[in-house]
Amino acid sequence: MKSAFVLPAFAALALATAPALANDSEAEIGIGGITLKPSDAIVMESEDLFVSEQIVRVKYRFSNPTSRTIETTVAFPMPPQPRAFVDRWYDMESKQDWSEFGFNTKVDGQPVRLKMIERAMVDGRDVTERIAQLGWPLYWVDEDETSDLFEDMDEASRARFVEEGLAKEDEMFGGRTVPAWDSVTFFVREQSFPAGSTVVVEHEYAPMNGGSVGGTLHKSVRGTDPDIMRDYKQRYCTDEHFLAGFDRRLEQMDQPGIFAIYTETWLSYVLSSGANWKGPIGDFRLVVDKGSTEYLVSFCMDGVRKIAPTQFEVRKTNFEPNRDLDILIVKFHEMEE
Repeated sequence: MKSAFVLPAFAALALATAPALANDSEAEIGIGGITLKPSDAIVMESEDLFVSEQIVRVKYRFSNPTSRTIETTVAFPMPPQPRAFVDRWYDMESKQDWSEFGFNTKVDGQPVRLKMIERAMVDGRDVTERIAQLGWPLYWVDEDETSDLFEDMDEASRARFVEEGLAKEDEMFGGRTVPAWDSVTFFVREQSFPAGSTVVVEHEYAPMNGGSVGGTLHKSVRGTDPDIMRDYKQRYCTDEHFLAGFDRRLEQMDQPGIFAIYTETWLSYVLSSGANWKGPIGDFRLVVDKGSTEYLVSFCMDGVRKIAPTQFEVRKTNFEPNRDLDILIVKFHEMEE
């Protein structure tokens, strides 16, 4: 069963919605809106990322090898709504309010303030002004967790908006014609990169994790919905070795008078925007902490090395991320029958 409610980050409970937080990326803000764009000058020398259920810490080292000081806008995009949450939670009628999502940012050890901007985005294209011109809402999900914005529209008008890229038939919403845009919140700051210098940026925050209670991974259920298992394999790399370990753990807990259950915790982090800087990430380090030796963890990365009883490390040089990071943590619980 998926969680159907949202909790603030400080609530310290696992079964909340699962935003995929993001790498810093250079942004361009103009009359047409906000656009994440590749940097033609700034190099990300290193990224040191720590992810756990309780906290996320990331430290970047940027360098400006040019002979001029570069002033730019740096954006930290939050997950697009509603599409980022379609298969993560049930109640999408209410938009996630990121204004109370607190995280600390430091530049060269000094705290900095971030500005929050909300935009309507279609595949990286900012359509906020057009949406406002038409009088349409930024966040369009109704009480039925879809939208009837185009339902009563004549076919010619609907086709015109499909051609404009503002509407589309979306399988996520049962093949209905729904708005093509998502509401995206950007935390932005103005950043100066002095000529020939290095700038260190640090973020720290308590993540809001997604999760479910039992079902999908259980041996008796796995064969009934192959689509879900394919999604797990693609998203979390849950291979046969992981599933065998999962089965063993449940079998070990199978005792008279004991009912064994498990819960899933989902963590996500957007790595792909880190490829927007000039060249690859010179030195990349990831540490995933599963929280307890009794838990199982799975995520898609090669070269994973266990460095502590609950911690797993990945190191890469000249890293060009081509996918985002999704982490599955499985916890086991005993209940008396």
